[in-house]
Amino acid sequence: MRGPDTQQSAMFSYLSPEQRVPADHPLRQIRMMVDKALNALSPAFDKMYVAFGRPSIAPEKLLRALLLQVLYTVRSERMLMEQLEYNLLFRWFVGLNMDEAVWVPTVFSKNRDRLMEGEIAEKFFHQVLDQASAAGLVSDEHFSVDGTLIEAWASQKSFQRKDQTEEPPKDDPGNPTVNFHGEKRRNDTHESKTDPEARLARKGGGQESKLAYCGNALIENRNGLVVDTELVQASGTAERDAAVLMVDRMEVTERVTVAGDKGYDTRDFVAELRSMNATPHVAQNEKRPGGSAIDKRTTRHAGYKVSQRKRKRIEEVFGWLKTVGALRKTRHRGVFKVGWVFTFAASAYNLVRMRNLLFPPVQSA
Repeated sequence: MRGPDTQQSAMFSYLSPEQRVPADHPLRQIRMMVDKALNALSPAFDKMYVAFGRPSIAPEKLLRALLLQVLYTVRSERMLMEQLEYNLLFRWFVGLNMDEAVWVPTVFSKNRDRLMEGEIAEKFFHQVLDQASAAGLVSDEHFSVDGTLIEAWASQKSFQRKDQTEEPPKDDPGNPTVNFHGEKRRNDTHESKTDPEARLARKGGGQESKLAYCGNALIENRNGLVVDTELVQASGTAERDAAVLMVDRMEVTERVTVAGDKGYDTRDFVAELRSMNATPHVAQNEKRPGGSAIDKRTTRHAGYKVSQRKRKRIEEVFGWLKTVGALRKTRHRGVFKVGWVFTFAASAYNLVRMRNLLFPPVQSA
């Protein structure tokens, strides 16, 4: 019998969002880990808010909503609020009731900025990493490091001479014509009027230069989890400088290995790592003037070959951050804000990776 095409909606529903979400949905395990991390951050949240006045958006709900934005590649806060209006899965994950009002996008953004000022992203990152360490997922001996360019939220037209006094032609106030062809543009003579902290850079020869930041990650080689991040202004030595900072923050007491690509094969970097009780397992750059800084004292060991194979897993991190995490081109300006988002997105990557490792899907017979 053909069922009727009834259009009238029911007035009442006796099912909660909890009942609507399947028991085997991947977000269930992720929310369990997120809630554990947020409970540990409760004292930090208390310091950020006064005990009187009008209640603001709960920081726990803010962070869960921001996680959804990363996990589901939602490109703006306005679209995120739209999704929360009708998406039952999103409402359940954030903790909104069925009839609870969704926040105004501008109010949500202002409350998000408060979390940025409190450096919550870094604290949340370490809480998630502590759970991974407690589960035995993190290696404390073998690591890999690399960097990638995060395109800035600024156009090439905004990259103008610092001493420029002439105004561009007003043929189109919103998008004026600027002819910079044939002009030599460098970071020491030019800067972006939109994002002054962005730097003109390119990853390799034959590629175009773009206004960008340098996002760096340190992963452990056992399961490819991110153990530290550092976002700096792009420069010729940015990746090596960031790597030294991240290794130094590890406060190494027993010798560890740090793998990297050919860009890290410099005598200064290798010597700096060895002084911090870290063995540099970087790829040899035979074309480097004076030869490679890595000799057979390092390459003769079987562990060196393993590190060279494992270090490529860091590209999985950058690939995920740029495609799923929407960090191919950042939506924020300035080293601080872009770095906050970069660290928070790395936390989301770790949560997804941990979920896959701790709760593998059941194979059907």
